[in-house]
Amino acid sequence: RGEIDKYTWVDVGSSYLPSEILAALLLGQLETSGQIQEARQRIWRTYADTLEPWARDNGVHVPVVPERCVAPAHLFYLILPSPECRSALIARFRRAGILSVFHYQPLHLSRMGLELGGRPGDCPVTEWASERLLRLPLFAGLTETEQDRVMEEVLRFRC
Repeated sequence: RGEIDKYTWVDVGSSYLPSEILAALLLGQLETSGQIQEARQRIWRTYADTLEPWARDNGVHVPVVPERCVAPAHLFYLILPSPECRSALIARFRRAGILSVFHYQPLHLSRMGLELGGRPGDCPVTEWASERLLRLPLFAGLTETEQDRVMEEVLRFRC
């Protein structure tokens, strides 16, 4: 209903019942899950291969996947050196017409977390990362041209 942000924790409990329309959509995705995952993996690997040298040279962290593991390609993120750098890159993307978003709010700092006694500083690593993490566009329908535009903006960015 749009009353709260989808990543904001406001109270105990959840509803896990999908509507019939969502169930039908899920069935269609399950039937093509191999192709969807293959596309997501390709996009993820392209980001990793292309952006890793830039990240290393600019003090930016990218996901690291141990050799014996496979990235699920759920998302691709950058952890920028500072909150100001993240804001500057988001603004650069916005000017280029590219949507990029930060990730999740630390639960202990959400409205419900604060009501349960959470305080700033309780989870310093979580708070540090949440202020710097930026998600890049990643979805099965992302075209090579669109991904190239995203990577061009990242590669031109200096903080």
